[in-house]
Amino acid sequence: MTVQLFTPEGMMQPVPYHHVATGTGTRHVHVAGQIARDAEANPVATGDLTGQVAQALRNTARGLAGAGAGFTDVVRLRFFVTHWSPERMDDFMAGVERVADELGIPQPWPPVSLIGVDYLFEPDVLVEVEAFAVLD
Repeated sequence: MTVQLFTPEGMMQPVPYHHVATGTGTRHVHVAGQIARDAEANPVATGDLTGQVAQALRNTARGLAGAGAGFTDVVRLRFFVTHWSPERMDDFMAGVERVADELGIPQPWPPVSLIGVDYLFEPDVLVEVEAFAVLD
């Protein structure tokens, strides 16, 4: 296995992700920030954080698959969410849960960051996700 996910003793728990990932492969996959757009660049789930998280993760899965990878190869996920506040966590997590089984997202997740931002590149975009994977 090229990716190992773990949480060393003494690190904060419980969290829905591992704190550390190691990758021993030589081929790295970097999926650019994915948003809630379909293949024709049409907005998906406008105004709905849950729906946008789900679509952005589906697009991330397509990017990974295009490189021969999947979420089990991911060593890091990074989310950017507009106008973030802790009250939005339930909606965010509902989007992940909606597609976790469909996309094979491991539980706990690989190391992940959720970064609140004022805005993303278009006004209707509520979330963007980047993935970093290791293969071979």
